[in-house]
Amino acid sequence: MIRWFSVFRDWVTNIYNRIPPIWKMAYLLVCLWYFVNYAVSAIFQWKLFEAQNYDVFWNVLYLYELLCIAIVLILIWSRWLFQFRVYVQVGGHFLGLALYALIMESFFYYFDMYLDGFNEFDDWQQYLIDLLSWDAMRFYDQYIIATALFYILRYFETLQKKESERSELVIKNKEMQLALLKSQINPHFLFNTLNSISMLISTSKDKARKVITQLSDIFRYALDSYGGFTVKLSEEMDFITNYIKIQQVRFEDRLKFETDIAPSSLDLDIPPMILQPLVENAVKYGIAPKDEGGTIKLTVRPYKKGIFFEVRDNGLGIQAKKVLDSNDSTGIGLDNTNKRLVSFFGPSASLKINAGPEGYVVSFMIPDRFKKTVQVSSEELVNIE
Repeated sequence: MIRWFSVFRDWVTNIYNRIPPIWKMAYLLVCLWYFVNYAVSAIFQWKLFEAQNYDVFWNVLYLYELLCIAIVLILIWSRWLFQFRVYVQVGGHFLGLALYALIMESFFYYFDMYLDGFNEFDDWQQYLIDLLSWDAMRFYDQYIIATALFYILRYFETLQKKESERSELVIKNKEMQLALLKSQINPHFLFNTLNSISMLISTSKDKARKVITQLSDIFRYALDSYGGFTVKLSEEMDFITNYIKIQQVRFEDRLKFETDIAPSSLDLDIPPMILQPLVENAVKYGIAPKDEGGTIKLTVRPYKKGIFFEVRDNGLGIQAKKVLDSNDSTGIGLDNTNKRLVSFFGPSASLKINAGPEGYVVSFMIPDRFKKTVQVSSEELVNIE
């Protein structure tokens, strides 16, 4: 017997712990509200109608306990109906309202009439008929209030769930951004850089130390960029400069890098490491396979529709075997860069790739609404055909 009681207690405790705190608090408040109403009603009956018969308090207490149990049952009934379509819920609540009124009226009949000797079926029937007036509204109100409580709580739960999902999405997005930024440093680039450092140690320790510093700045930028969704273009350019200088250690005079950046654009907010895949692809698939090497030019200029970005190289162009990253690369490449741009700035910021016999041109446009309020001179504007 004790074991069964322990199992039942654990079962009840488990159910109670699974109920959200907001539901418990709302239920207690409703019960407290009805407790005040029933207490006031009992006092008036005791003083005015029952000649100070204390049985009225017991009767009201029993009815109050029944009401508190009924509220739980109404909430459970509403929860079960909630899985169906709206018209089924409406019909179910009309049925529940009728049954609730019938049960509560029968209990009131028991305390008001049955205990006083009116225990015939006709007495019960007449009592219910007499209640089919404004007196019955209190029973309807109780059911409606309990039902309304359920739907209000469900509404706020839905809002809370959406907010929670939105927060989780933001967290996952930041985690994804971190993974993208970390993986965007091509393992082959790191391997080649370490090889370059190894060779420089025997020939020029100062150059080796400088390359190590530049490499550490690259990784520090990649990690620090996770702290926010955007960086200044000037910070991105420092990162690109370090990246190119390290690549020039490997390719020497075969790799040249030029920039044409409007000073007014340096304060522009952009996603971190958004230019690195464009420059990396130009190095890897344009300049590196070409015996005589070539030049990469990065252009950032205001345009009447926004800010124009372009990475141009005079490498192999349409003769290159690979332009987009292959399976042995970072997996980020131009495709994911395009997705990041579209996600951040909208469809108008998608990448445009043009191949020619004298190299590749990759460009995109940041819409005007994302520009800062800066003074742009006519010399800084670029014409785009």
